[in-house]
Amino acid sequence: MKKLAIISTHPIQYYAPVFKLLAKRNIISVKVFYTLGHQTENYDHGFNQKIAWDIPLLDGYDYEWTKNTSQSPGTHHPGGIVNPDLIKEIEEFKPDALLVFGWNYRSHLTILKYFKNKIPILFRGDSTLLNKTNPIKEILKTFYLKWVYSHVSHAFYVGKRNKAYFKKYGLRENQLSFAPHAIDNERFKVNRTPEVILLRESLQIGPDSVLIVYAGKFEPVKNLKLLVSAVASLNTPDIHLLLVGNGENEADLKLQVASAGVQSNIHFMNFVNQSYIPVIYQAADIYCLPSMSETWGLSVNEAMACRKAILASDKVGCAIDLVKNDYNGLIFKSDNELSLMNALTRLTRSKQALKIYGERSAELIESWNFKSIAEAIENHMQTK
Repeated sequence: MKKLAIISTHPIQYYAPVFKLLAKRNIISVKVFYTLGHQTENYDHGFNQKIAWDIPLLDGYDYEWTKNTSQSPGTHHPGGIVNPDLIKEIEEFKPDALLVFGWNYRSHLTILKYFKNKIPILFRGDSTLLNKTNPIKEILKTFYLKWVYSHVSHAFYVGKRNKAYFKKYGLRENQLSFAPHAIDNERFKVNRTPEVILLRESLQIGPDSVLIVYAGKFEPVKNLKLLVSAVASLNTPDIHLLLVGNGENEADLKLQVASAGVQSNIHFMNFVNQSYIPVIYQAADIYCLPSMSETWGLSVNEAMACRKAILASDKVGCAIDLVKNDYNGLIFKSDNELSLMNALTRLTRSKQALKIYGERSAELIESWNFKSIAEAIENHMQTK
């Protein structure tokens, strides 16, 4: 049986189930090396707090905590992960290939350089070409990224925009396999109606009102100020907005709502952990991701699994793959309040239409699952 060493920063709710599934299927042997080091809680700079997920992320697969000697450990900067023992630990496992999640950490880049031409290096990332820099920086970036990806034997792309990114920076068609960005669709499909009713009642949102939801970090790139401004400008009592999460923009957003005098239909809720987040999505009629930059947007996958209409900006990476205009939602022009307001006006005309959109979302997201990722990895390992 072929052996695959997986290099990842820390247990992540979107990746750990794939590792567990690979181990369960037993077609290849896997071992995960977590490079951030052994931490029961991680400080999340986006949420401005320590986060400990309340679903199991270490069950059912072989893993090892790799000692991190960084003076400032974390995933928010390249020097946050330094693992002097990692090469030795990987070599002791004697893998047939490596699968590296992300290169922009000191240790991960070291691994790419050390193992090049020794064993196949597989790669997983979700970067896109959506954000342009000035021409000089773009040239320098192209040279550097082509060098980085020259170390990669094969990459698993998450969607169309990610594939375009890999191809621009030197990977050929035969070096790419589709492994869709996915969430635990089955967990989000479980009906939570009693809790949904309680939540909407607690916010005084009637069954005939339209609830727009955003869930995630309150940080500038998410552009929640635009969403608040658009909903406030609509000034419609039966259209509500619920912002779920925390982060650096929280105080400013609450001040913005107070200044607009729309406290009664714009609501805030603190960070919600994984076991309850399906209730948030299921309580919504529309899920909105208004980001000015988003490599993918897995919250869109989650909302779609919960049968919700989707409203996303054109700078959200997943929009081109998952959001079909006037079919399961709408895409609006990023950072353009008029475009957002027009989209909101169209979507909020009919609760029945939103329900149909939601059913279509559920159908579209069905094949974007963990099994598809596992099969892509296994198929590549077996054919090489």
